[in-house]
Amino acid sequence: MSVLTKGLLASQPLVMVLNAFKSKSHSFAPPSVLPDSPAGQRGATCSAWLQVSIRHFVLPLVLAASVASPAHAQTLAPYKDDLFAYPAILSSEGDTYRVVDYQEMRDINERDQVPERRVQGKYVSTGVRKVQQDLVLRTDAGEIRHVAVGKTEGASVIVLYLHGQGGSRKQGVDDFTFGGNFNRIKNLMVANGGLYLSPDFSDFGDKGVSEVAALIEHYAAQSPGAKVVVACGSMGGALCWGLARDAGAAKQLSGLMLLGSLWEDGFLKSPAFAAKVPVFFAQGSKDPVFPVEKQEAFFRSILAKKPGYPVRFVRFETGTHGTPIRMTDWRETLNWMLAAR
Repeated sequence: MSVLTKGLLASQPLVMVLNAFKSKSHSFAPPSVLPDSPAGQRGATCSAWLQVSIRHFVLPLVLAASVASPAHAQTLAPYKDDLFAYPAILSSEGDTYRVVDYQEMRDINERDQVPERRVQGKYVSTGVRKVQQDLVLRTDAGEIRHVAVGKTEGASVIVLYLHGQGGSRKQGVDDFTFGGNFNRIKNLMVANGGLYLSPDFSDFGDKGVSEVAALIEHYAAQSPGAKVVVACGSMGGALCWGLARDAGAAKQLSGLMLLGSLWEDGFLKSPAFAAKVPVFFAQGSKDPVFPVEKQEAFFRSILAKKPGYPVRFVRFETGTHGTPIRMTDWRETLNWMLAAR
């Protein structure tokens, strides 16, 4: 059998076509006795007949099926989408840049049972705690304490949240603060066979970057093929940009999310930028720590440098520093990133 025949027989589209031709309405079997064929040569003749059939009839069908049915992008199933969807879009430039309506009275006071401390019960499902573990990973970069939620092996996708100044691994798994949005990402990962990680790290510099990179490397090895998205809140963005500069870590990345965070001009020369790793920015228009104008300017510099780059910006009008962590639509953002990569 030729290399062409072996390769095609191993392809799933061809198997589907062959199965169709084995149905009652089609005949795809070679004649039981081929004219002018000595008995000892019938096998070789059948092989030749099969190769001719593949080249002239089956191959075009396979190619057509491949064009008509592209591989489906990985998509996360819904989880309380109606509660966590953006309230309203005030203006937009397609999906690339959007201004979202944010109102403190509605999005904090009416959403939380105790404002900024405990969201209403309908926003959370605490059963996810059954698959939540507080762990320590020992690596060459040191011991890394982290919380893991979901499948630590064989995960379909891996999402990390890196906290800002004064935070800890516990922030990223608090079910009731930030409007229940951390509970949502935990449930999204568990329901979709994924893994969510919220680690501690030593600093926001090189050591912290090496620790997070080691954590990613470990869990990526446990889940070969899983896409990795890193979300960074506030000062945690320094780690996002550090991972983008690290050639080894950048190869693992399928997305970076900057939530009320900082900008980094060096990203435009990074391995992650060269690989077109998707980047998502979410910023409050009244952020007193990182001014929205500077983050927007950096966002537009990415598009100016490489038109068509997979980057999105969501501006929460009247929102402040913590608003993006509370209001970002995890599922929408992750589905976009998973499709882009």
